[in-house]
Amino acid sequence: MVYRDDVPEPVPGEGQVLVQVTACGVCGGDLHFAARSATMVDLAARMVGAPSLTDGLDLNQDVFMGHEFAAEVVAAGPRTDAPPPGTQVTSVPALMTAWGMEPHLYSNTEPGGYGERMLLSAPLLLPIPNGLEPRLATLAEPMAVGLHAVNKADIEAGTGAIVIGCGPAGLAVVAELAAAGIFPIVASDFSPARRKLGRLMGAHEVVDPATDDVFDAWRRTGTGTPVVFEAVGVPGMLDSILQQTPMGTRVVVIGAAMEPDRITPYFGIAKEAEFRFVQAYTPDEFAETLRQIADGELNVAPLITAEVGLKDVAWAFGKLSEPEEHCKILVRPGS
Repeated sequence: MVYRDDVPEPVPGEGQVLVQVTACGVCGGDLHFAARSATMVDLAARMVGAPSLTDGLDLNQDVFMGHEFAAEVVAAGPRTDAPPPGTQVTSVPALMTAWGMEPHLYSNTEPGGYGERMLLSAPLLLPIPNGLEPRLATLAEPMAVGLHAVNKADIEAGTGAIVIGCGPAGLAVVAELAAAGIFPIVASDFSPARRKLGRLMGAHEVVDPATDDVFDAWRRTGTGTPVVFEAVGVPGMLDSILQQTPMGTRVVVIGAAMEPDRITPYFGIAKEAEFRFVQAYTPDEFAETLRQIADGELNVAPLITAEVGLKDVAWAFGKLSEPEEHCKILVRPGS
């Protein structure tokens, strides 16, 4: 991660808005990209049948990052209907251009949330409601990942859930399950700090997999067949789930393992288990999590464990590899 002060001022075109970044969260996906960007680009290039978020990305050039942001409107482009300057906004992290959609995820050309100013698409802007602190609005994006996973799970009232992994994605799932009234929610993580956050986000039981099996905990706590959310992304986890889970389990996979993995089909066949793989969220889900936070339905403040300036982004990336100390670090360009 390199701090630069010579990036040209972005100029908004038609349909675009120039904004001043207020805060931007560091995403776990950003950590994976920084560590294994070449692998991600290679896997995307080999994949067919779906667009990739790294299409056209050149790793020999600078890559702008930062997609969990809140910002203040500075100016609108020509012939653009947009909120007035000074309005605090957030947005689905994508910029509509004359050449197509440019994601604010990994880009060679468009500055992202780890910077002072960036461009957003006016039609995608969401004013931050109810006097919500902009720093909390940055959590709408990662929480939308959790809401999307819960929605795709088709989990019904009366069905409990197991969440394996209490990193940011797993915690978002726990929070959205709790908001939906799902009971019981059993979560697991090796980190005591993250287990504590799991309980704060709404888990009814949290376990340390080093000393207690999450499926044993489920049998003590719940009945019937749970929906299992895998939010670790470690090879071997999916096969272990198939081996231990009850009959008819639906497994929702959020953890983004990039290595080849092996499963034993016999386990899944014998139990008529089901995998559902999920990614990101819809614009409506993004808007819904912003509303949930603003209306007090989701308390995301405990997830924020530090705030840093632009020059300390590299420090933040290093610290987030230590789960005992940090969960979500915000980058504040004005700090």
